[in-house]
Amino acid sequence: MSTAVSLTVLAGLWVAYGLIHSVLASHAIKDAMAARWPRLMPAYRLAFNGLSVILLLPIAVWMWSFPGPVVWAFQGIAGWIARGLALAAVVVFWHSTRYYDMDEFLGLRQIAERGIRANNGRDTEPFVISPYHRWVRHPWYFFGLVIVWSQDMNAASLVSALAITLYFIVGSRLEEKKLVAIHGDAYRDYMGRVPGLVPLPWKRLK
Repeated sequence: MSTAVSLTVLAGLWVAYGLIHSVLASHAIKDAMAARWPRLMPAYRLAFNGLSVILLLPIAVWMWSFPGPVVWAFQGIAGWIARGLALAAVVVFWHSTRYYDMDEFLGLRQIAERGIRANNGRDTEPFVISPYHRWVRHPWYFFGLVIVWSQDMNAASLVSALAITLYFIVGSRLEEKKLVAIHGDAYRDYMGRVPGLVPLPWKRLK
C-alpha cells in the first residue's frame, strides 16, 4: 500500500472517530436516548468513555502497521527539551485531576447514584475554576497538545497530530456551546477573559 493511500485511510479513521465522539457527546443524542431507554442512562457516560477508548484501537493499529517515513526526530538538547515538556505535561495533567470530579467524569458516580439523579445522561458538574482554568479554558486539551507535538514524528503520527489538534479546536467549541447552555453568562464572561487552548501570560484570571 502506498504512503498516500495509508495516510488517507488514517485521516478517514480520525474523521470517523471525531464524528462518532461528537455525536454521542451531544445533548440531542443524550436526550433522545434518555427518552427511549431511561433506565440505561446512568451507564451512558461509562459506556461512552469505554467506546471512546475502543475506537482508538484500530487507529493505533493502522499507525503501527503503516508508519510512513520519518518527518522529524528530536536530537540532543532539543530531544531533552521535548521529552521534558512531555513529562511535565503528563505530571501536571495528573495533578489537575484533583480539581475534577473524576467519578463523574468516568461515569462511576452516575451508576452509583442511579435512581437518585435525573437519568438524562447530561453532565452535572458545577462551574468551578481551578488554578489551571485561570490560565486556559481547556487545560487538558493544552496538556494533550504539548504531549502530541513534543514527540518524534513519522508521517502517520504527523497526520494524527494534525487530526487531534483539529479535533481539540472543533471539540472545544462544541463543548463550550453546551457549557454556555448550562452556565449562561457566567461562562460567557469567563470565555472573554481566558484563552481557549493556549495560555497567554497577559490574559488570565488573577
